Amino acid sequence: MKKRLLTGTITALVTPFQQGQIAHGDLKRLIEHQIRGGIDGLVPVGTTGESPTVNHEEHLEIIQATVEMTRGRVPVIAGTGSNSTQEAVELTQQAHAVGADAMLVVAPYYNKPGAEGLYRHFCAVAEATDKPIILYSIPGRCGIEIGIPVVERLRAKYKHVRWIKEAGGSVDRVDQLKHALGADITVLSGDDSLTLPFMAVGAEGVISVASNLYARDISTMVRLALAGDFTKALKSHRRLYPMFKAIFIESNPSPIKFALVRAGIIRSAEVRLPLSEISKESAQKLTQVLAALDR
Repeated sequence: MKKRLLTGTITALVTPFQQGQIAHGDLKRLIEHQIRGGIDGLVPVGTTGESPTVNHEEHLEIIQATVEMTRGRVPVIAGTGSNSTQEAVELTQQAHAVGADAMLVVAPYYNKPGAEGLYRHFCAVAEATDKPIILYSIPGRCGIEIGIPVVERLRAKYKHVRWIKEAGGSVDRVDQLKHALGADITVLSGDDSLTLPFMAVGAEGVISVASNLYARDISTMVRLALAGDFTKALKSHRRLYPMFKAIFIESNPSPIKFALVRAGIIRSAEVRLPLSEISKESAQKLTQVLAALDR
């Protein structure tokens, strides 16, 4: 498969904190780790970046810092979604202004709009920028799915809305999207453990939590799949699979932050309430899985 824009391995970056503040030094180390690992893009301030608990000023600060630290080496895809259409539009405009290359826009959460409201929400965001927009469907967190008819309407109206991050856990949903839109839609997995199954039916990469730590391993697996070598890609998937599950032993991003501290990439596993650092029991289990993988 020929690689297309905004495909491959894209890391959903954690936001490192130190004593309640954004840890810029740790963020820079993390970004350099990603670049060395061969990833194809970075997503600051998605759910993994704790977007629900950073304030508006911090949200833009993280995006701008990521743009500056990345220096154009890979695309920066800013998380600009909100359950408030006005806020999503404002974040998108501001991310555009500070140099983000694309936007990741989650379905409005909690207020559960119908299909027409959902369509109009994304229309408003799409009209706030001409940069690529990746729709983000994650019904487990949002309570709604971005229905395929909504995706079709958006794709027909906006040339720059042709990507979707699928985190609903359904291979069949990927098939449905490809059946409806074919090459007109680029599907990215939103679940590390489902990346290879999704790619087997037409997805073209992943927006990954695991690649925060295992950037090179995930990049290699995805490149093998994109090249059609599913035999080697499956070997990588089997080796990494215990880790894919273990990094979600508690709510994301607490486990992956623990793993990054263990690896010496960031200094603190601090998360913001209502999240908390992982328990001792979870830390022991996760350490066992990571130690086995690192051997």
